[in-house]
Amino acid sequence: MNTYARHLIFALTALVLGPWSLVIPAKAQPAPVAPVPTELRSQKLEMTSTDDETTAVATTDVILTGTNLRITCDQLTIIATRLGDKDATIGTVDKFKYILATGNVRIVQGDREATAQRAEVFPREDKVVLSGAPVIIDHSNGMVATGEPLILLRGQRAVLGTNVKITAPPIDDLGANAKPRSAAPAQTSAPTPSVSFPAPAKK
Repeated sequence: MNTYARHLIFALTALVLGPWSLVIPAKAQPAPVAPVPTELRSQKLEMTSTDDETTAVATTDVILTGTNLRITCDQLTIIATRLGDKDATIGTVDKFKYILATGNVRIVQGDREATAQRAEVFPREDKVVLSGAPVIIDHSNGMVATGEPLILLRGQRAVLGTNVKITAPPIDDLGANAKPRSAAPAQTSAPTPSVSFPAPAKK
């Protein structure tokens, strides 16, 4: 894989790595994950350039893995502005404008997972838009969100959307006739062992 392709993959990973979760306070953040090499696999990869843009399209069995991230889809399209020699076959990448994953999209990051038929990444807005029957699962708390579309804001632990439905684990019955929780048995501690020493002999 050439230097351009490696740069492209690394930047894509950085854009998607921001934390995202459901619309509830998050638990304490886990320890940082050790960085691992970023890898893109697909049956085909095509890159084309105009004077102003470079477009890369990976198709068929696309798998992108990186630090705390795995994306699978049928097709991944990346559009970036380009700099440098306009006569070069592939120009120097400047800034990413748009990323699109389509077809059986699955994004896994730690204990959070999202599936959809379409995921659009807008780097300049720090936003990911999921459509095509999107589902977000937070395995750490058992919550599931659906809607059309669902919007993930990079760096914010929130989900926005339309016609959103969130399913959460059951909560205790808070009604007047609810049975109170049984008191937890009192903790009995074992007696503390003691050791006696004879008094020192008088001189």
